[in-house]
Amino acid sequence: METIIEGGNGAAAQSADLIKDTDTMNFMADVIEASSQQPVIVDFWAPWCGPCKQLTPLLESTVKAANGAVRLVKINVDENQEIAAQMRIQSIPAVFAFKDGQPVDGFMGALPESQIKSFIEKLTDGPIGDQEIPPLLEAAHSAFSAGEVAAAAQGFVQVLQRDRENTAAIAGLAKCQIAEGDIDGATATLALTPPLKEDEQDIVSARAALELAAAPTDEGELGRLSAAVDTDPGDHQSRLELAVALNAAGEREQALDHLLRIIKTERLWNDEAARKQLLQFFEAWGMTDELTVTGRRKLSTILFS
Repeated sequence: METIIEGGNGAAAQSADLIKDTDTMNFMADVIEASSQQPVIVDFWAPWCGPCKQLTPLLESTVKAANGAVRLVKINVDENQEIAAQMRIQSIPAVFAFKDGQPVDGFMGALPESQIKSFIEKLTDGPIGDQEIPPLLEAAHSAFSAGEVAAAAQGFVQVLQRDRENTAAIAGLAKCQIAEGDIDGATATLALTPPLKEDEQDIVSARAALELAAAPTDEGELGRLSAAVDTDPGDHQSRLELAVALNAAGEREQALDHLLRIIKTERLWNDEAARKQLLQFFEAWGMTDELTVTGRRKLSTILFS
């Protein structure tokens, strides 16, 4: 499945205008005067500050998503101690928002992306981001659930053309490529994930699905493993391999049952290999998937009975 995600130099230029570094000498022009045209967020940071390294990229991505409604100015306090003293900065990261030449809001310390988004939405009096993205994502997910993989992939591509860092679209497109057997394409798509978003659930799920799909099993192997389990129901290794093969073949419920049987019979076998494999299935299927919910309930019943 070949996908093309286009982008233009205009967007890059706009981002450069929205985010800049400044110093004490240019503070008046870049912050005070500029805030008469649109709100300006000032990020006080330093190279040695660990939380700053977490906060600044989130500020930058959220400001970009606001599509010009707000600007971000970054000030290195080590190199600009005079302005830091004037602003009474006692600890960093410290963030201030300016409107019409005056500070109107702010916070100290690193915040999660959701709170940063709320902070900027309050400042700009409006929602951040492309309002057409949620319905596009919903339609793409619905198409994928209905087995319309090509239509789903096109929907996810449309989202990525609007927002290259949208993890739901990155993961969704990767899963479409996995469904089409395009393992290399899925790997390339997941490589688009921003480093700070690697741990988001959509990406974790897609990576788990990719890992499972990377070693497909043919029908002959399915038959061999099924025969081995029928001959010796205690052959846990063959049963585990059969579960992986069944999942790859789309027989997820059978795969679930085989792993639950191992856990119920001999939970600690091979350092709890069956439970760990089942958790990988849950990640790949998605935490809200109906079979994941059912499987987790059955697993809890076995573990705590």
